[in-house]
Parts: sequence; structure tokens; C-alpha cells
Amino acid sequence: MVDKNIYIIQGEINIVVGAIKRNARWSTHTPLDEERDPLLHSFGHLKEVLNSITELSEIEPNVFLRPFLEVIRSEDTTGPITGLALTSVNKFLSYALIDPTHEGTAEGMENMADAVTHARFVGTDPASDEVVLMKILQVLRTLLLTPVGAHLTNESVCEIMQSCFRICFEMRLSELLRKSAEHTLVDMVQLLFTRLPQFKEEPKNYVGTNMKKLKMRAGGMSDSSKWKKQKRSPRPPRHMTKVTTGSELPTPNGTTLSSNLAGGMPFIDVATPISCASSEAASAVVSPSTDSGLEFSSHTTSKEDLTDLEQLGSPGYSTATEPGSSELGVPEQPDPQEGAHVEKAQSASVESIPEVLEECTSPADHSDSASVHDMDYVNPRGVRFTQSSQKEGTALVPYGLPCIRELFRFLISLTNPHDRHNSEVMIHMGLHLLTVALESAPVSQCQTLLGLIKDEMCRHLFQLLSVERLNLYAASLRVCFLLFESMREHLKFQMELYIKKLMEIITVENPKMPYEMKEMALEAIVQLWRIPSFVTELYINYDCDYYCSNLFEDLTKLLSKNAFPVSGQLYTTHLLSLDALLTVIDSTEAHCQAKVLNNLTQQEKKETARPSYETVDGTREASNTERAASDGKAVGIAPDITGLHLPGGGRLLPEHGKPGCSDLEEAGDSGADKKFTRKPPRFSCLLPDPRELIEIKNKKKLLITGTEQFNQKPKKGIQFLQEKGLLTIPMDNTEVAQWLRENPRLDKKMIGEFVSDRKNIDLLESFVSTFSFQGLRLDEALRLYLEAFRLPGEAPVIQRLLEAFTEHWRNCNGSPFANSDACFALAYAVIMLNTDQHNHNVRKQNAPMTLEEFRKNLKGVNGGKDFEQDILEDMYHAIKNEEIVMPEEQTGLVRENYVWNVLLHRGATPEGIFLRVPTSSYDLDLFTMTWGPTIAALSYVFDKSLEETIIQKAISGFRKCAMISAHYGLSDVFDNLIISLCKFTALSSESIENLPSVFGSNPKAHIAAKTVFHLAHRHGDILREGWKNIMEAMLQLFRAQLLPKAMVEVEDFVDPNGKISLQREETPSNRGESTVLSFVSWLTLSGPEQSSVRGPSTENQEAKRVALDCIKQCDPEKMITESKFLQLESLQELMKALVSVTPDEETYDEEDAAFCLEMLLRIVLENRDRVGCVWQTVRDHLYHLCVQAQDFCLLVERAVVGLLRLAIRLLRREEISGQVLLSLRILLLMKPSVLSRVSHQVAYGLHELLKTNAANIHSGDDWATLFTLLECIGSGVKPPAALQATARADAPDAGAQSDSELPSYHQNDVSLDRGYTSDSEVYTDHGRPGKIHRSATDADVVNSGWLVVGKDDIDNSKPGPGPSRPGPSPLINQYSLTVGLDLGPHDTKSLLKCVESLSFIVRDAAHITPDNFELCVKTLRIFVEASLNGGCKSQEKRGKGHKYDSKGNRFKKKCKEGSMLRRPRTSSQHTARGGHSDDDEDEGVPASYHTVSLQLLDLMHTLHTRAASIYSSWAEEQRHLETGGRRIEADSRTLWAHCWCPLLQGIACLCCDARRQVRMQALTYLQRALLVHDLQKLDALEWESCFNKVLFPLLTKLLENISPADVGGMEETRMRASTLLSKVFLQHLSPLLSLSTFAALWLTILDFMDKYMHAGSSDLLSEAIPESLKNMLLVMDTAEIFHSADARGGGPSALWEITWERIDCFLPYLRDELFKQTVIQDFEKPEIPRATSSSSPGSPVASSPNRLSPSPDGPPPLAQPPLILQPLASPLQVGVPPMTLPIILNPALIEATSPVPLLATPRPTDPIPTSEVN
Repeated sequence: MVDKNIYIIQGEINIVVGAIKRNARWSTHTPLDEERDPLLHSFGHLKEVLNSITELSEIEPNVFLRPFLEVIRSEDTTGPITGLALTSVNKFLSYALIDPTHEGTAEGMENMADAVTHARFVGTDPASDEVVLMKILQVLRTLLLTPVGAHLTNESVCEIMQSCFRICFEMRLSELLRKSAEHTLVDMVQLLFTRLPQFKEEPKNYVGTNMKKLKMRAGGMSDSSKWKKQKRSPRPPRHMTKVTTGSELPTPNGTTLSSNLAGGMPFIDVATPISCASSEAASAVVSPSTDSGLEFSSHTTSKEDLTDLEQLGSPGYSTATEPGSSELGVPEQPDPQEGAHVEKAQSASVESIPEVLEECTSPADHSDSASVHDMDYVNPRGVRFTQSSQKEGTALVPYGLPCIRELFRFLISLTNPHDRHNSEVMIHMGLHLLTVALESAPVSQCQTLLGLIKDEMCRHLFQLLSVERLNLYAASLRVCFLLFESMREHLKFQMELYIKKLMEIITVENPKMPYEMKEMALEAIVQLWRIPSFVTELYINYDCDYYCSNLFEDLTKLLSKNAFPVSGQLYTTHLLSLDALLTVIDSTEAHCQAKVLNNLTQQEKKETARPSYETVDGTREASNTERAASDGKAVGIAPDITGLHLPGGGRLLPEHGKPGCSDLEEAGDSGADKKFTRKPPRFSCLLPDPRELIEIKNKKKLLITGTEQFNQKPKKGIQFLQEKGLLTIPMDNTEVAQWLRENPRLDKKMIGEFVSDRKNIDLLESFVSTFSFQGLRLDEALRLYLEAFRLPGEAPVIQRLLEAFTEHWRNCNGSPFANSDACFALAYAVIMLNTDQHNHNVRKQNAPMTLEEFRKNLKGVNGGKDFEQDILEDMYHAIKNEEIVMPEEQTGLVRENYVWNVLLHRGATPEGIFLRVPTSSYDLDLFTMTWGPTIAALSYVFDKSLEETIIQKAISGFRKCAMISAHYGLSDVFDNLIISLCKFTALSSESIENLPSVFGSNPKAHIAAKTVFHLAHRHGDILREGWKNIMEAMLQLFRAQLLPKAMVEVEDFVDPNGKISLQREETPSNRGESTVLSFVSWLTLSGPEQSSVRGPSTENQEAKRVALDCIKQCDPEKMITESKFLQLESLQELMKALVSVTPDEETYDEEDAAFCLEMLLRIVLENRDRVGCVWQTVRDHLYHLCVQAQDFCLLVERAVVGLLRLAIRLLRREEISGQVLLSLRILLLMKPSVLSRVSHQVAYGLHELLKTNAANIHSGDDWATLFTLLECIGSGVKPPAALQATARADAPDAGAQSDSELPSYHQNDVSLDRGYTSDSEVYTDHGRPGKIHRSATDADVVNSGWLVVGKDDIDNSKPGPGPSRPGPSPLINQYSLTVGLDLGPHDTKSLLKCVESLSFIVRDAAHITPDNFELCVKTLRIFVEASLNGGCKSQEKRGKGHKYDSKGNRFKKKCKEGSMLRRPRTSSQHTARGGHSDDDEDEGVPASYHTVSLQLLDLMHTLHTRAASIYSSWAEEQRHLETGGRRIEADSRTLWAHCWCPLLQGIACLCCDARRQVRMQALTYLQRALLVHDLQKLDALEWESCFNKVLFPLLTKLLENISPADVGGMEETRMRASTLLSKVFLQHLSPLLSLSTFAALWLTILDFMDKYMHAGSSDLLSEAIPESLKNMLLVMDTAEIFHSADARGGGPSALWEITWERIDCFLPYLRDELFKQTVIQDFEKPEIPRATSSSSPGSPVASSPNRLSPSPDGPPPLAQPPLILQPLASPLQVGVPPMTLPIILNPALIEATSPVPLLATPRPTDPIPTSEVN
């Protein structure tokens, strides 16, 4: 079967042949004519061939193409026929009839390219001619783009491109055709550059002997015939650069070799360990099978390349690929020998190896044009390229880098704005194609192209930035972006220049500068800033480089300034600037987010990133000469410089020495090979840490200052740097020379003056030696030398400078020329020639020197001989064509060229190294620099803009800044942010009345508020100062009543709902008024106006609703609930902000403070887990609020309630409970008047506290605090005066005290071991300034054994109960039934609540502990006293005529009428609640007091009966535990002193109550109590004290007129009391007899009998008393008490005498009645039973009142009294009635009844008071 393709070809033949025949010229049809015609003949021949085959592949492509190509070449065919042939060829290509694998294909492709690019035809009319041109374009495009196109040679590709350019730029052609040509070119450029990575660069140093140079020229477009193709002559360069040993080539295994072979050709001969890999790589370069790119993305190639890379990469060979780029990196140097050997196998002639690098042309011709010698002009029709030009048998090498380089060079030359041939269209075209090229390929990996980019391309692009045409400007910006995006690491200084230019465009105030240009420049910057890590690289490579501008800083400033509209109008430029600023924020924020996600801290990232670079760095340690030179130099030069490697430490190294193209390419080349291993000398490693950068920036500032000073006065600058330690002292010439060379900011003129100074000869030598002149011709070296400074004008100075120069140049180049003088003369001649050729003044006067004259001038100067003529000629042309520019002399283009050259030289030194850093390194540094400007700009834009999107952008910017600052913990940034945002919430600026409507109707304020709260919730951890602003906002919301209800409702103890609102309710009176007003206004005003007066408008209501809604979304409450997650420091700041709100006149009122206080308390409770850390703050605040308060107010009440709430919640926490209880003493420090006003709350709070936490209170001190509080609240006891005094004195600084420093209540050390102080101590201290130490008089009084009663209460001092007490322990009056405290007015409800609390403690045995027993007893007694007589007794404590009262008035109770009439509360909004106004409770008062008294009785009785068992169980427990604590004794003495006696006194006190029922009940209890079984164990002393402390005081009291209304009841009471006395006396007579003071006791009893006889008005007592008395006398007589001991059974004793003497005063007849006979025994026996029987408790009176059980008690509220609290007694009131002779009690009696402080629980240090045991 015949191949279908054959038929296709035959069909095409017929069409073309038919067209040829139809042409008018063929009139005859004989076969002969066809034979004669060469075209028809070849078609005929082809037909025969085709008929003889079945497969097209049997013939070479050339065979079936040749006839068609001949038609195309023929000059005789017309356009249409040529067009048909072209169409056929195009079809063959697109149908893929040509087999790419066929060996003849390459030749066929060459022929086709040649034919089509040189197509000839007879023109007819322009339109149809253009159709043929169009077809030519089409074929060329198809040819290059189909797979077979890969066989084309470099020359053919250049021809093809040139043909397209010719059509493109031929202005006579139609636009359509020109545009088609442009599109064709775009496709071709894209293809060629896409294939770039597949091409290998030839080994650079393997220079072929015969290289073809391809050039395209863009000149002379006007006339199409001027197109020329030039070939470079293969002449080797005449002055070969001598390559020194510096020419190193890294070979694959990472070592570096250098060799210096004869002929100056570097060559490598190394057995590499991976030669197999290398050879593979090398073969890939040439072998057509893999690399010809049969498909465009030839997979084989890339796979092979990858394997090469892996193998080569393994031993540390750093390939040219970028770490992040996906392109294939190509190893730059396969082993040259292998390469060579492969190539020999492929082509016999070496000339076909394309050359990669330009030869080292002299500086004169490294421009676009080749040097004069190299131009072969060819005939205008272009060279005919046929197969015959190739020697038979040589293979055609497929195209590769050379044609791409040539194309690239041509495109760059098109963009040169200074070339007059380049029209605007051409420049635009060039830029367009360059854009395509850069978009298609990673050009920077190709060294040959990089050289072009660094120099001409950047140069032209920057020149184009100054053109007026916007389209060119825009296109060049586009190309620049592509350049810097992909290869900025090779273009460090170019980029600096570019960015500076853009900044100039943006800031220039030129009216001609169009707005669009500024906008585009900004856009270009924004686009660059968006490149990941670009900004970081700017910062590292410029801001942290000594000799570069601070690009990042300047740009940030510029952008931020530009984001602020001057006119107030927002333009796009402003938003663009903002965008750029936000780019940094965005990327940083993204990195932070990523880190948060990966949980990777910045540090770890740095750590992991570092080692990888450092290892690479390590492999090539100092093996690399360049690095060794640069670093080594720096180290050698400046060992003492503090860490400052002056950049570019080394000299200009040999291989960089020659100016011009070559040295750039070499530098670039070495740069790319070791891209990641090179680090700038100023850094210590590839990722310097931020500290190092800060140091560098500081040094940079100093260097700039030093430079400025040098430019004014060199000496001064050097001196400054020496002072700052940047240059050594004394001056080190090498170091200074180095600095002069590398600091581009120095004034060249000053350098010249300084170096040429006669004093600095040594410096001049060092300066010259920093140049490397090896291999440079004298004029080239001189050019380099004179660029470094400005040559001064004086001849001797010039001579000095030139002598040093020639000396150094000769040394570098092996001493050419006869001698130094010859050399010097030549150098001088060059300078003269330069002046002659280029100085305008000289040229005006005479014609410039010719070459001949120049030669003539130098005749015989070279040591008598002539210089080499060739050299002179070259020098002459070099100087003539390119002036040696003296720095700072020229202007315009010459100067530009000079500056550009300097820039290129700098780029070649180590200074030009550009560090690429991983994104996110140094984010923190950048953020610290940008946040200020950014937040300012954001705030401005947010403020000024109305557009939704822009506002959103600003807010997201704010949020991102917040996220970053939170991530890095930058609280200053975050505070700043919050403060800025708070301004926009409109909360601080508005007045309260308008706030809801203003805030509600301002959507921007909503956004701001939501953002503020969102950020505070999310990143509260790093908020510090900002809390204040947030609190201000919250306060405003509170005042405007916009906060959610939950936030303004607070807990309350008294309110029945348990909650009250902090917000003011409108008081009814106002409300009424407003109704009337509105009614009036409604009457008076007409329609529309009335609404304004009538209340809030609908808009306002709507606005308020919106506002409330917005605040709800803000969720301000979350701030409280989430505070438990805040870092401690932030929490403390938040609390500080809340504490700072205390009422003052201007800013805050009481309610604000109360609101903040509530927030504070809620926050503390949220943070109970770490309350210890914040307790101090809260306590101080509460102290301040409570103790400093002069009057009662809402705030004080809230503070008190808050303190109790905290205590209730926190007591469960062991670690803090002690401190919390201590803090309750704050309440005791309050002013009594204020405290009484909050007694209600405190009473309820304490009740709650005790109910919930009684079990958590362990220490006696804490119980003391609580009981004192109960006393102060319940019974109006004044808080201990010591506290009051200190509270006032310490007022100013009290806030600073910690709990432990709270003014020590125990003014005597006594308290330290017993946990409280008796109140008399406190009072005494209060009474006198300072602390009293026992004075001598006190001591004398005490030691005398007599107690002088009634001096002043100060003298109540008695020896303490034990030797361990230092200091006086003044005593409580234990001889009074009352506790003797000054009871102020008290609140009934409070008393009830306190009693309830107390009963809770007493009734639950678990809550009674050794620590609180005595306190409990004492409190009971105080409450008894408070409830006495229904709480209203006149409270005259002492009997009127009591003579001990001389100075006791201070303790007189104030009349208590005040107690019922409480002051109304001041704070307006609370008048309604409070229930303190007692009007409403008057009826209930007597009943409640009645209950209280009975409840108290019951409690005392309970305690009394249980005391013994409780104490013994404690003692038992202690024995088991064997704790080392205080010994608990359960013996009767202890029990008497601590429990029974005080309790009996308490019960006795109620026996004197004015209410009959209470009295009777009390007496019954007292009787039971005294006769209880446990009491029988007491010994005589205790019984005596029972009389002295309980019974006598009771009887004394009952003599007063207690209840005038109830005379009968009183009689009965007195009778029962006197009976009780005699019963107790008789029952305990036997122990009492043992007392030495028995007589006194007995006389006292008689005394009472006397008084009672005459007390009542009825007969009741006068009958009962004698009965009792008789009873007693008879019993005593029976006991033979009246008989004197010495007369055994004898006469009456002294006692008998005294007794009757006394009785006779009031019952004169009793003696006769009883003792008619002297023996009295008969009466005795019947009496005793009576005595006992009557003691039974069942007496009718006693049992009458049923025991009123107290109301069931709830758990007690919480309290915390201070350590002290022993109420104290008035001056000693012993129950002895006034008598004519004062009874002086003897010491024994007093000691027996020694007033042990009521609640003294002996401490371990304090054994049972010894004084009790006589």
C-alpha cells in the first residue's frame, strides 16, 4: 500500500506545475520546452522518483523539497507562483511529512531556511506582493516552531529572525503585515527562550581556535537594502589578557583548582570521581538524539539533566539552580576533556563549535558595534547560504545558545534610546520581545546572557524611565519588574538605582510630570513589594550594607507619606501606597499564622535554616582564592576593627581587573556558580541574627557621619572614625586606602587631595596597591586608576600620583618597557592625549592630535628606542573613542557612562553579593520599622474614607498588625493600635446624652468598636496601656446605658432578688414632671414641632437599637469571663486600669467607680486560680474605697459588698484564705458612722460567709476578726480604737500596705501570743499618744499587793496572768455583768442577722473550736447587752452613786435614743431600697428583740452545758495527736475562767432586763446553770469569784429601778435572785469556809440582805429575806462556823460578833428569835433539806416562761474581725456595795478572782495563769 503522504506531495506538485504552465510565458506545450525549463524539469524528475517508491521515508527530505525551494529562490517566478510553492512547503511542515529522525533532515531544513529567507519573485502590485511576504512569514514561523525546526543551525535561526525583523520595521509595508511579523517574532522568541534551559553553555575556558561570531544589526532601517549581516573575523584578540592563577573553576567535587599554562590558557586536568556523570552531561550537550528537542519538552533531556544534577549535587557541588525554582539547573562545566572527546566524534571541524563568550574586546568596542578590525561588509543582498558552504561530511550542529545570545543582544540594542536609528516603534518592539523572553525562560541561569543584562539592558531600561512617552515608560517598568523578580541577586546596584529612580519619580514636584507616571511608578513598587521576601532582601542587602542607601526605610517613609492625602481627597496613589505598606504586614501576618499553625517558632526556623547554608559555606572554605583574598585581606588589615569588615575587603581581584565586558561576565559567572555559598563579607554567616544587623546599622550611621566630615575635611573624617573605633589608631594605611576605595559616598576630589598630600606618601603607596593592574594595557590601567579619585591640577602633585601608579603597574606586569621613566612618560602622554582629544577649550584653539603626531611625540622615549607601534595605535584609538572621564568633571551622557561603569565595577566586587533570604526571616525587624507609619496611614485612610471596601481594607490591616504584634509580643504596638481604634469608636468624644444616637448612626464607629473588642478578646495577652482606653469606652457605654443588662446588674446581699442594677433609674418625680411638660407642650405647640419635645425621635430610637445591637455583638462581657486566660502582666494592667477609676470632680463620678469596681471584682473571681498574684491590688483598692470614705455612699456599699463576696468565694482556696480573712479587717478600719450605714449588707454577707465557709476558718486571729465584725455590726460596738487611729493616720499611704502590714492592732506584744488584746489595752493606748510602757508608778502600785480602785482607768494595770507577758496587760472589769464596751446605735435587722450567724456557729459543734470558743462567748455577751431592754435601755452602765466612777465618763454609753432614728441615705437612687428607715419595722421591733434575747439565752445555756464535754473532747483529741500546739486543759479552773464564768455573767445580765418574760427566763437559766452537776467540781476560789463576778453584780443591778412599769415583776425577780444567792451560798458553804476572805464574803452577803429588805414597796421581799437569812445562819451555826477555833467547842468567834453587828442594823430582833439559847444545833437538821429542796428548778416562777427557742438559724454570714477584740471594762466594779468604810480586799481575794481576760485561751508559751493558783 502506497504511503498517503506521497499522494499529498504529488498533488502539491500538480498545483505548482499547473500554475507555472498557466503563466503567459509558456505558450508551447512540447515536452522539449519542459525539459529546457529547469523548474519544470526538476518537478518532472521528482514525479518519477515518487512513482517508484511506496514509503516517503525511502527518500531524503531534500529530494522532494528541492523543486519547491527552487521555485521560491527563482527570481523569474511571479509572486502568486512563489506563494503557491510557499504554501506547499508550509503544508509539508505542518503535516509533518519531514521525518525529524532522518539523517538528511538537517540539511533539508538548512536549505529550506536559506531559500525562504532569500525568496525572490517578480513584483506585481504592492498588495499581492504583501501576500507573498505574509506567506514567507508563515513558513518561517512553522519551520521554527515544528519539531524539525530543532535541526536548524545558529546561522539559519539568525537569518530567519532577521527576515522577520526586516518586514516588521519596513515602514512602507502595510500595518497588518508588520503586525503579523511582530506576532511571528513573539512566537519565535517564546520558542527559543522556552528551549533555553535545554541548551548547555560550552565550557567557558575551552576557547575554540576558529569561532564564528553572529551579529544582527538594527541600523539603517530607512532603506531596506541596507540590511547587513556581519561576521566577526576569527582573529584572536591581539592583547591577550594574561590570566593569573586566580582563574579558578569549581569542578564537580567541590575542590577548586587553578593552573597557569603557557600561552595563558587556563585548562583543567583533574581525574574527577564522577567522570561518568560528567561525560553523560557532556554528551547531552551535543548528541542530537537527546538534545535536538524533537518534541519541545523533550522528556529524555530533562530526565537526564535531573540525574546529572543529583549526581553532581551530591558531593556538595552547588549547581546554578535556584533553591526554589522549578527550572532545570544546568551544570556549568562538564569535564572539558570528555566534552572535547565527544565533539570530535561528531564533527571533524572545530569551527562548528559555537562560541559562547564574546572575546575580550578592548573597552572601546564593548558596545553594540564590533571593533573596527572585525567588520567584513557583505553585499547588500545578504549572503547566499547554501549547502556547498559546508565541507562534505561535516555534521550540521543544531542551534543553541549562540543564536539566542545574538538575538538577545539585538533586542537589547533595539531598546537603546540614544541610538538615533531606533525609532519609537522599534524600541517598543524590543521591549515587547524582551518581556516575552524574560517571561519564557530563567535567563539568569545563562551566564552569557547575564552579562548583557547587567550592562546594556539595565542601562537602556533606566534611560527609558526618563522618556515622556507613557507606553515606553510602562513597557520598561514591566521589563524591569521581570528582571528584578527573577535575577535581583545578580543586579544589586542596578536595583538600587532603579528603586531610587522610581522614588524620584514619585516624589518629584514637577508640574510636567503626568499623574499616570507617578501612579505607574508606585504600582511598580507595590508589585515588587509583593514578591515574597523581596522586602526582607531590601532590608538585608541595602539598609544593612554600609555603602548602600537605606532603601527599605526610605521607601517605607515615602509610602507612608504618600498614603496621606494632602488635599484630603483620596486618590489611587494614596491607596497604592497603603497597599505597599500593607504588603509587608500581610506577608508577615501570613508567616505568623503559618508559624502558629505549624507551631514553629521563629527561632526553630532560623536554626534549621542556618546549618544547611553553613555546610555549603564550609565545603569551600578558603579554597576559593577570591574569598580568601577578600576575607583574608579584611582580617589582615583590620584585626582591631570592632567587627567591621569593611566591605570588599580584598583588592579588586585579578580576574575582575580588566574593565569592560569580560570582567563583568567573569564576575557574574563566578557569582552564579557559587550562588548560595557566597556571603557578603560584612556578615558573619548567611543568616545574620538581628543583633548583628543592628550593629551594622549603627556602624553605618557612624560611617555616613564620618564620610560627610571627610568630604569637608579629610583629616577630620578619619579622626572621627578613629574615635568611634572604626579605624585603628595609629592610622593603618592599608585600611584607610581600602576604605577610600570602597566607599562610594566619598568626594573624589577630597580623596585626590588627601592621597596626593606630601605627608601621606605611604598612604599613596597603599592606595595604589589596592588596584590590580595585571594584564591591563597601560591606558586601561590608568583609566581604572583615574576613576578612583579626581586628579588635582598641580603638576608636582600629578607627578607624585603618576610615579606611584607606573611603579605599581610595572610590578604587576613583569616590568615591560625599558625603565620606569619610559613608563611614566607614556602614562603622562596618555593623559595629555585625553585632554587634547576631549577638552573643549583645547579643541577650540587647535585641531585634535592625529595618530601620527601621537607616535611622533613618543619617539625614542622608551629608553632611547620607540614603543611598539601597535600598542600606541591601540591606545590612541581607545582614548579617542572613549574619553578617560575625570570624576565630577563631566556632565550629560559622558558622566552617565562614567557613573554606570563605576556601578558595574562595584557589582563585580564582593560588595555586589546579594543575599537571598528565606521568607519570614527578619519579619520582626521589618515590622518594628513599618508599624508606626502603617498604623498612622491606616488610621488616616479609615478616618477619611467612606467607601466600604477601603474601610474593610483598613480594618483588616489593623487586625493583621494586631496579630503580628501578638505573635511577637509587642505590646507597645498593640496598645497603639487599640488607642488609635478607640478614637474611631466615637465613644470618647461624644456627650452622654447624644451618645446612643451618634454611635448608633455611625457605621464606621460600629466597625471600630467591634474591632477593638474583637482584638482585645483575641490578643488581650499583650494589651498593656490600651486597657485604659477600652475601659474608658466601656464607661461611656455604661453611662449611656448601652451595656447588656448582665453587666450592670450586681450581686447584693440585702435585696430580695439578690441583684441590683448599677444604673440610675429615672426618679418618679422627674418622670411626672416630664409628663406634665409634654402635655403642656402638646397643647401649646402645633403639629410637626411637637415631636421634638416629646421624647426621642424614631431615628434616635432606631439608632439606639442599632447601638445596642452592635454592643451586643462586641460582647464586652467576654472581657471579664475570658480574663482567666490572660497573661499575668496583662491581667495586672487591666486591673490597674479599673482601679484607676476613683471618683473625682472632673472625670469620674461615683457610679463609674462602682461599675469599674464591680468589673474588677468579677475579674478577680474569674481568676481565682491565681488570685494570689492580683490580691494585693484589689485589697489596696478596697482599702482605699472603704477606709478613706468620709460619708456613706453607693460606692462604699459596693466596696463592702464586694469585699464580702470575694471572701465568700475565695475562702475555699487554701493558699489565699488567710489573706482574704485578714482583708476583712478593712471593714473594722472604716469610720464607725460609715460602717453602721452598711451594717445591713455586712450582716447578711457575714451570715453567708459563715454558712458557706465556717469550716475553712482555722486560726484564732481570723475568728477574732469575724467575731469583732459581728459585734460591731450587730451591737454597734465601736471598732477597736487602735485601728481607727491607725486608719486615720495612715490614710495617705494605706493603699500601699500589704495585709501583713495592716496597722498592727495589738499595740502590746501580748496579743502576739494570745491572739487578741483586751480592749482596755486598746482604749488605754488610744487615750494617750504613743504606746504606754509600764511606768514606775504602775509597777509600784501593782507590786504593793493592793489594788487602788478608782484612780484612772489607766491604773487598771495588773500583773499579767503569767510571767511570759511583757508589758502591762490591763484588764477587763470582770466584776461587772456587762462587757463594758461602748455600744453605739445598732441596726435591728443587722443584730437579728448576726445573732442568726452566731447561733449557726454555736449549734453546730463542728464549728466551735478552741480558737473561737472564748470569742464566741464574748460576742454572745455583747449581743446580750445590745438586746438588753429591747435594745433601748438608757445604758447607764454603772450605778449612779458609784464612787469608782470618778473618771469613767469616757465609757458612759451614749444615750441610745438615736439607735432607732437612722440617718436617711444620701445617695439619691437608693432611697427607695434599704429598709433602713425604721418606720416600717417599728411594730416588729419589740417582738424581734424579745426573740433575740431568748435565743441568746438559749445559746448561752447550750454552751454552758456543753462546755465541759467540748473541752474534754479537745483535750483528748490533742493527746491523741500529740501535737506540739497550745495545751488544752479541761480542768475546772480553765473551764471556769474561760467558759462558765463569762456565760453566767451573760445570763445574769439578761436577768436585769426590763422585760419581765426575759428576766424570768434568764433567772431560770441562771439557776439551772449554777446548780448544774459540772459546776460542783469547782473549788473555793472559783466559787468566791462566782459571788464576786456573777451574783453580787446581779444583785447590785437589780436594786436599780430597771422596769418602773412592772413593779410587781421586779419584786419577784429580786426575791428569786436573793433566794438564789442564799442557795448557792449554802450549797457551797464548806469549800467557801476554807477562804481567808470568808468574812468579807459573808459580810457582803449580809449587806445585800440589808439592801433587799428595804428595796421593795411590797411585803414580798421583807418576808422572804429574813427567811433566807435565818436559813443561812442556822446552817452556818450547825457547821460551827461561829465558834472560835482556838477555844475548842468554846465561845463565839470574832465572826459571830461582826455578823450580828451587821444584822442588827436591819433585823434587830433576829438574833433573839434564832438564838435564845447558845446552842443552835436543833435548827440545823430541818434547814438543810429545805435548802436543797428549794434549789430544785421547778419553782413556779422559773418555769413560767416556756423556753423560747430561737428562730432556726441559717449559716452565719461572713466576717473577718481583726486580731484584737477584747471589749474592756470600766474601772473595777467589784460587786461590793458602797459602805461607810471602804472595804479593802486583801490581795489573796483579788488574786483568786484575778481578772483573767475573758477569752484568754492560754497559748503554749503561756501555761495556765499561775496567778490563779494562790
